[in-house]
Amino acid sequence: MPELPEVETIRRELAPRVVGRRINEVEIRWPGIIARVSPDIFRQRVQGARVTGMGRRGKYLLWTLEPEGTVIVHLRMTGQLHHHPSPVPGDKHTHLIMRLDDGSEVHYRDVRKFGRWYWTSAPEEVVGHLGPEPLSPEWTVEEFAAALGRRRRPIKALLLDQGVVAGLGNIYADEALFVAGIHPLRRGDTLHVEEVRRLHEAIRQVLLEALHAGGSTFSTYQRPDMGEGTYQRRHRVFRRTGHPCPVCGTPIERIRVSGRSTHFCPHCQR
Repeated sequence: MPELPEVETIRRELAPRVVGRRINEVEIRWPGIIARVSPDIFRQRVQGARVTGMGRRGKYLLWTLEPEGTVIVHLRMTGQLHHHPSPVPGDKHTHLIMRLDDGSEVHYRDVRKFGRWYWTSAPEEVVGHLGPEPLSPEWTVEEFAAALGRRRRPIKALLLDQGVVAGLGNIYADEALFVAGIHPLRRGDTLHVEEVRRLHEAIRQVLLEALHAGGSTFSTYQRPDMGEGTYQRRHRVFRRTGHPCPVCGTPIERIRVSGRSTHFCPHCQR
């Protein structure tokens, strides 16, 4: 699933090609991707509008439209956004095409069809449940400690809770816990202040590293030009079961935490 670094990479690379453009036509090939409004209403609200901004909230992309409304895109597991300078037909997994006034097209491709597109006049109705942005200067160690101190669940599960912190998923939760030296099964309310500080710093560190590398590509994540991210080459523990820990050489282990595969070093993360 694309996480914060992947979605932010898409935003940064797609925005210069889309912001300022008018959406001449919206072709919806699979109506099931449209949420909260009917496909006909979505098309009516979006077709003819101008894109005036593109933001991100957690794992969601927010397209600000003129004269009104916001298109929100949640890629879920296998969603991809591709920008084509000139028209192309797409394939059987291309479920939506936006045709822009410069002749270019934005294609939404999704093999598993889990992603969703929203049009709304009130974005908070869709993204209002999300917690703080981990790269925002407003997200403090004190706020993070207060959120963890009220919860008895494993810290790995809490990092995946979008209400605790927005944008983290399986990859960067594992990587951050390793950098911070914290076992994924530790209860959130047992972390002392120094551990919370280390984890807060580690989350920001790995997210910024991944952003610099354009995200992580395993099988489905692609950038708008259909290129791949490279951060998977730098993963310390994620999907490295049996490989030596980059710090101590102990084989990386895999367990399940709240139903999710979780990778850690049993020596560095006791």
